[in-house]
Amino acid sequence: MSMPGSLGRSGSSEGSVWSLLMLLLLSAVCSGAPSQETQPSPLQCNLSPNSRFDCAPEKIVSKEECEARGCCYSPAEHNGNIGQPWCFYPPSYPSYKMDNLTQTDRGYSATLKRSMGTFMPRDIMTLQLEVFFETESRLHFTIKDPAEKRYEVPIPTPQVHGKAPNTLYDVQFSCDPFSLVVRRKSTGQTLLNTTLAPLIFADQFLQISTSLPSGYLYGLGEHYIALNLSLQWNRLTFWNRDLRPSKDSNLYGSHPFYLSMEKGGSAHGVFLLNSNAMDVLLQEAPALTWRTTGGILDFYVFLGPEPKSVIRQYQDVIGYPFMPPYWSLGFHLCRWGYSTSNCTRQVVKNMRDAKFPLDVQWNDIDYMDAMRDFTYDANRYGDFPEMVKEFHQQGMKYIMIVDPAISSSNTPGSYPPYDDGLKRGVFITDDKGKPLVGKVWPGLTVFPDFTNPETFSWWYDMVTLFHDQVPFDGMWIDMNEPSNFVKGSVNGCPNNELENPPYVPGNQQHLSSHYNLHNLYGLSEAVATYYALIKVLKKRPFIISRSTFASHGHYAGHWTGDVVSSWEQLYYSVPAILRFNMFGVPMVGADICGFGGNTTEELCVRWSQLGAFYPFMRNHNDQDSVSQEPYVFSGEAQSAIKSALLIRYTLLPYLYTLFHKAHSSGETVARALFIEFPTDPNTWTIDRQFLWGEALLITPVLEQGKTEVNAYLPIGTWYAPELGTGIESKGQWMVLPAPLDKINFHIRGGYILPAQMPGMNTEESRKNDLLLVVALNPDGVARGDLYWDDGESLGTFERQDYTHVLFIAANVNVMNVLLNELIRLNSQADGLKLGLVTVYGVPSPPKKVLVNGIASEDYSYTLDTKVLID
Repeated sequence: MSMPGSLGRSGSSEGSVWSLLMLLLLSAVCSGAPSQETQPSPLQCNLSPNSRFDCAPEKIVSKEECEARGCCYSPAEHNGNIGQPWCFYPPSYPSYKMDNLTQTDRGYSATLKRSMGTFMPRDIMTLQLEVFFETESRLHFTIKDPAEKRYEVPIPTPQVHGKAPNTLYDVQFSCDPFSLVVRRKSTGQTLLNTTLAPLIFADQFLQISTSLPSGYLYGLGEHYIALNLSLQWNRLTFWNRDLRPSKDSNLYGSHPFYLSMEKGGSAHGVFLLNSNAMDVLLQEAPALTWRTTGGILDFYVFLGPEPKSVIRQYQDVIGYPFMPPYWSLGFHLCRWGYSTSNCTRQVVKNMRDAKFPLDVQWNDIDYMDAMRDFTYDANRYGDFPEMVKEFHQQGMKYIMIVDPAISSSNTPGSYPPYDDGLKRGVFITDDKGKPLVGKVWPGLTVFPDFTNPETFSWWYDMVTLFHDQVPFDGMWIDMNEPSNFVKGSVNGCPNNELENPPYVPGNQQHLSSHYNLHNLYGLSEAVATYYALIKVLKKRPFIISRSTFASHGHYAGHWTGDVVSSWEQLYYSVPAILRFNMFGVPMVGADICGFGGNTTEELCVRWSQLGAFYPFMRNHNDQDSVSQEPYVFSGEAQSAIKSALLIRYTLLPYLYTLFHKAHSSGETVARALFIEFPTDPNTWTIDRQFLWGEALLITPVLEQGKTEVNAYLPIGTWYAPELGTGIESKGQWMVLPAPLDKINFHIRGGYILPAQMPGMNTEESRKNDLLLVVALNPDGVARGDLYWDDGESLGTFERQDYTHVLFIAANVNVMNVLLNELIRLNSQADGLKLGLVTVYGVPSPPKKVLVNGIASEDYSYTLDTKVLID
C-alpha cells in the first residue's frame, strides 16, 4: 500500500477529508503484523548481480555466515573497485514498518518500528520520521531515535515553520516494509526510492539505499576522480585525512551532496547532513547506498529543475559563498623552502624584474620559530614585519601558513599560545579529561577545540597578537583534517566502541566526541579564523583551507592539497575545481605545476595556462622539488606563462563580477558544461573543458606533447579572441591548434565581458581603463554586466555600497546600439572610465560610429574577421 504525500490542498475541505480517509486507510493497512520470515527462498535470491545490495558491509563472510544473517549468498564476478556482493539482502529481509502516519503543519510525521534486530549491534528498534515540505523545490526529511538524543551536525540551516502550498515533488510512503519515494510532478520521474534495500539504523551503523534516474551523477567529494562518477561498483569514503591526492582515495574534505541528471536535462540533488565517517556505494542498477557510523539521517532533496538551480537550492541550505577581496583574484606565489626573509624578498624581486604580475606572496612553515604557530624565527626572519610592509608598499599582499596543532613541549611560560590555551581549556581532551597530545611539525602538540566558544576568543587573541607584529593580509590554514603524525595520541588509543566501531573508524570536544566531529574540524577552524580576521582586519577575510565540509565556502576557499607534478593530476584538477564550485566553494584551485615531485617546463607551462583560469591561482611546491617560479624557465616558457597571466588580469573585472553572483545568488564561477547546457547530453561527461560563468569556454591542453586539442563547442556562436572570427556550432567536436604558447578559450555569442588593461598587480590594474568585449549573437544582440566596489570592505553588497552596470547590445532600427544601464552607482566608480570596446560579429562595415552621440573617427573594422574596435 502506498500513499501520495501531497494528499490535501490548503484551504480545501474536500482535500482535507480525502487526506483524513487515506491516512485512516493507511493506518489500518499498516497495523498488520510485520513479516517474520528469516530465511529467504531460492526465488528471492534470484536477483541480477547489478540489483544486489551488500549484506556484509563490515567484513567478508562465508556462505554459512551470510545465510545465518537471513541473506542470500551467490558468487559473482568482480566488477569495479569493490565488486558485486556475494552476500546480499533478499527482498523479504526484515526492516521497519511505518505506523501512526499523521499530517503536520510542515508535512508528515510517522513512527517506524522493527520487530527483529539485524546483524549489527544495538539496533534502534523504534524511529521517528519527519517530512518537511520546506519550499516549492526543497523537501527535507529526518529519521532519528525519538527516545534518545543523538548527535546532529551543528551548522546553521534554514528554519521553516510552515508547509509549502505548491511543490515540484510528490512524496509516497509504503508501510511494510517502510519506504519513501520522491517523484517529480511534471514528469513522474522517480528521484528517490528507498524500497530497494532495507533501512538499517543501529547505534553505530546507519544505512539507506535509493535508486538513481540515470548513470550521470556528480558531487560526493573530496576525491580525485572524473566529474561524472562511475557507478561500476564504486565506493567513496568520507573521512577527512592528510593524504597526497590519489585516485579513488578519500581526501581532505567531506561533501555528502550529489546532483543527478534526468532524461530531458532536468536535474535534482540530494544532501545528507551527517558528519560521521561515511561510505557511499554506487552500483550499476543504477543505485546508491549511504552508510554512516553515527548521527541521524537528515536528508534534503532539491528539485531544480536546472542543474544551476539545484546548486543554488543546496546553497540556500548551507549558505552562499563569501565575497573575496579583489586582490585575491590575482596571482599568488609560494614555496616550502623559502628559508629566509631575504630569500622571499628575492623571489618577489625576480618576479618584478621578469615583469610577471604578482599580487600575493606567501610563506610556508619556514618563517616559524621551531615550527610553532604565531612565532617567527629571529635569525632567519628577523625583519619579517618589515618585509611584509615592503610588499604592501609595492601594492602587494602577504599570507602565511598556520597549522592548528599547538606545540606542548615548551618551557612553561615561554609560549603564550599553549600557556594561555591550557589555562582557558581550549584543547581537545582524551578519555581522562586531559589534553590529547599528538605529534605534528613542532613535535608534541595539542589540538584546539574550535567547537568551544572559548576557543574562538583564544584564537582571536592569538591572531590579534601576531598581526600586531606582522601585518599579514590573509591566512592559510593547513593540516586541519586534523593531521597527526601518530595514531590517536602519543599514548595510543583507548579500547572502546568509538575506537572500535562495528563498521570502520575517543577524544572529547565541547559539542561531542571527535568520532562525530572529525570531518568538521577544518570547517570549525575556518569559521573561527573568519570571525577573527573580520575583527582584526576590519576588511574582508581571505582564508584558504585544506580541510572542508559542507558550508565551508561561506567562510573560506580551498586548495586541492599536495598534488603531484604529473599530467594525470593536471587533468584531475579540472573536475576537482568544478566539483567544489558545485559544493558552494568557488574560491578553489590546485597548486600550479604540482606540489610534490619535479615538474617539467612543458608541464608547468600547461599548468600555468590552466591555472590562469582557476578561480584561485597559486603556484606552490615543496622544498625537495626543483624550483618552478615562472622566471626559472626558458624565454619561450616565460613568454607563454606571462601571456596566460595577462589574459587572467585582463579578465579580472568579469571574474570579480562572477564572484559577486556566487556570493549574492549562489551561482558557480568555474562551471561544468552540463550545468550551462543541460539539454545537450554531449556535455554530461565533459570534464576537460569548463566555463567561467555563462560566457567563457576554456579548453586547456592536459596531455604531454600535444599541440592540438579536442574541443566541444555547444550550440551557438563562439569567438576565439585572437582570431576574431566566430564559429557557428550545432553542438560539435573540433580539433583546435594549441601550440605551447597558447590556451584556447572562446567567448560565447550573445554576451558582453567587462575587462581591464592589466597591471603588475590588481592595485595597478584597478586604476586602468575598463574594456568591453562584445560578442554578438546572429541577431546582433549581447548583454553582460559589471559589479564594482572598493574591493575589500565588508558587506558592500549588503549595504548597497557598490556600482552595478548592465551592458546591452541590440539591433534597433537597423542600427547596432550599445547601451549601459546603471543599476546602482557609488563613489568607488569615480575615475573609472571605459576605454576600448571590441565588438565581434559585426556583419558589415559601419557607416559611422557614435560615442555618446558624437561621431568617432578613432575606430577600426576588419572585414575578414568582422571585428569592430573603438
